[in-house]
Order: sequence, then C-alpha cells, then structure tokens
Amino acid sequence: MIAIIRIHGMIKVRFNIDETLSRLRLRRKYCCVVVNDVPETTGMITKVKDFVAYGNITEETLVKLIKERAEKIGDKKAKIENPEKIAKELIAGKSFEELGIKPFFRLHPARGGINSKKHYPKGVLGNNKEGINKLIERML
Repeated sequence: MIAIIRIHGMIKVRFNIDETLSRLRLRRKYCCVVVNDVPETTGMITKVKDFVAYGNITEETLVKLIKERAEKIGDKKAKIENPEKIAKELIAGKSFEELGIKPFFRLHPARGGINSKKHYPKGVLGNNKEGINKLIERML
C-alpha cells in the first residue's frame, strides 16, 4: 500500500493538478491517504509528484496512523477499536467506507520541520520509498 501526504499548499495550483489532488482526497495541506498500488493511482501520483510525498507504508505505521488519527464516519470523537484488525482488513483489500472509517487522515505539520520542499534525496517531495514511514511518525 502507498501512503500519500500533501505537502504543498493550495495557492497557485493549476486546475488539472487540483482536480487530481481532489480525486485522491488530498484537499488540504498535511492530509494523508492510503491507497492500493494499482496502475490508475500510480498514474495520478506521477502527475502530482511535485506537490506530495509518497512511499510504501509498513503495517506497523499503518496501525499507528489508524490508532491516532482515524475518524469514524459520522462521529468524529469516537475512538477506533482494534486498529490492528482494521489494518489487516485494509491490506486484504477492504475499503475504508466498508470499515466505517473516513478515507483520509488529518496530520500535524512535521515535528522538527521539513528540511526542504525539493525532491526526495534533498527534501520530502516525490517518492520517499521507505522514508515515508519516518515522516508519518513525525507528523502523528
């Protein structure tokens, strides 16, 4: 599974890029989604790679993300019971809506700051590969 975090803001974004970000449910800054690795989403990610950080998420990080930042549909304040089970069902192929969870996560800005808004070796934009897990840990 791939985790995608919107890093770039909402000002001066071209219409086609904004539309793709909206379809990925990345409508605000520091919003995160977890999607399956299929060709359709890979093409969308390639189109918006200058505005997002993405990479392969591990199961441990997914459990922490669900435990700390997941919201139930209809009840924002309700706690999520058994995040390990939900993570395994997501990996198995169920959708967030089937599990009763909103399909995006609202994160904090990164603790310690973001070094640069350049591409991955120097900054956080683009494909972070396994580094996305460290970035998510700093944003929880």
